[in-house]
Amino acid sequence: MQRIRKGDLVEVTAGADRGKQGRVMAVKPGGQRVRVEKMRMQKRHLKPGRKGARTGGIVEQEGYLHISNVMLVSHDGPSRTRIEVQAGSRVRVFAKGGTVPDPVES
Repeated sequence: MQRIRKGDLVEVTAGADRGKQGRVMAVKPGGQRVRVEKMRMQKRHLKPGRKGARTGGIVEQEGYLHISNVMLVSHDGPSRTRIEVQAGSRVRVFAKGGTVPDPVES
């Protein structure tokens, strides 16, 4: 079970965007990188005729962060998570406070 999922509210703990919060847009299949909205903005130069940019030009998009550089945010602030078995199913639980994160909206 992944500790960080798409749609989670996370805070960046390291790097140029340290202290900023945002929603997870994507988790790479390997599970080690996440894309957070408005973090690590990169510019891509596209040729005319490519998908998404018929006219070409410079497109800004979010880059990937390592999953160890983000923390899930609870009502108490950023917190580590652990996996517990509750009612026969595995559930993510905040280490600080022991509450279950809100369900992820897909």
